[in-house]
Amino acid sequence: MIKPVAPSRLALAVLLAVLSMVSPFSIDTFFPSFPAISRQFHLDSFQIQETITVYLLPYAFMSLVHGPLSDALGRRPIVLWGLGLYTLASIGCTLAPNFGTLLAFRAIQGMTGGTGMTVSRAVVRDLYDGVQAQKLLSVITMIFGFAPAIAPVMGGWIDVEIGWRAVFGFLALIGVVLLLAAALRLPETHPPASRRPFELRGLLRSSWSVLKHRECLLLSLASGLNFAAVVAFVGAAPEVVLVHWKLSETQFGWLFFPVIGGFVVGAILSGRLAGRASLARQTRIGFGLTFGAVLLRFALHATFASVPIPVQQLLLFVSAIGVQIITPVLSLRMLDMFPTTRGAAASVQSFISVALSALAFGVAIPLLQDSLLWLSAGSLAAAVLALVCAWGAESAAAADRARCVVAP
Repeated sequence: MIKPVAPSRLALAVLLAVLSMVSPFSIDTFFPSFPAISRQFHLDSFQIQETITVYLLPYAFMSLVHGPLSDALGRRPIVLWGLGLYTLASIGCTLAPNFGTLLAFRAIQGMTGGTGMTVSRAVVRDLYDGVQAQKLLSVITMIFGFAPAIAPVMGGWIDVEIGWRAVFGFLALIGVVLLLAAALRLPETHPPASRRPFELRGLLRSSWSVLKHRECLLLSLASGLNFAAVVAFVGAAPEVVLVHWKLSETQFGWLFFPVIGGFVVGAILSGRLAGRASLARQTRIGFGLTFGAVLLRFALHATFASVPIPVQQLLLFVSAIGVQIITPVLSLRMLDMFPTTRGAAASVQSFISVALSALAFGVAIPLLQDSLLWLSAGSLAAAVLALVCAWGAESAAAADRARCVVAP
């Protein structure tokens, strides 16, 4: 059995970040191939969107399993097995003879592609506390943020030069490289003495204990909805870039670079604010930036027939900064509510976030993407709901504190 070499803190951050990149690469890399896949299999806009939905739904449900499995078996085996199966599924997508087969292998990609992202949160919390954990998560997010930016650009060039099947071949290659990297460098941070036996009933009980925790559930919804307010435009990328902005398959960076640039800047700011500003203040700043940018974008599209692309890019950039300022804060806050079952808590966070994205990508975006005004309206609705959930979480926390004070 391969024994990994213990990495430095920065090396660990890089490793966890690249392991988390599997999912955004699986979604974003083949956005430029939508027209080619549609032509190959004679698909309409709703059918081609199924390639995203059929990935995200298994991803969401399996995210409930990956964390508890890592609590029972260790972090490392779950990541290695997940990457191995993901690689095989990517090869299946490359060779798919029909659309049904492509969807089947996309579902398997979804079942396995989230292991790195889910488990990496638990790894960070295994090793670090408080400010150190927030700073490391911010570094991971900053590095990870480059994946959605470069994925569609690389996918666009691969699609134009070689074809859409080569894009999935590229994902298979990524799977092989990351599998080797994890085998050589990923440490086991959850020793046998700390593990909990895995059983389905225990998994359901652990997940349910997290889901029924009102404050945690509302924080998860607030984080997921705030994220959805930004990625609504990412999910509609083929329509936005190719139709509304009238750009080519190799120009998806026009949409993705502002979003990912905002994520990176937000991650840097989150790390800078760690230990200097209260968590409540960071949360207000993050939600305020996202809501303000989303509201202004809706107002502009409602007022003007055409909004310049640079203005749209700037507002995407600002809203993404807001998302990333609060994501590490909310993640750590939710994980700290369940110190003995962090894997389960991380899984529930991932499940709620991905389920909301699947709902947006599979239902809302196909209905709204024909109009930038309607896309902006959907984004604004998500931002408003995020604020409502955040307010509800604070109310729940205050009620819990009050009960503790009056308890005998």
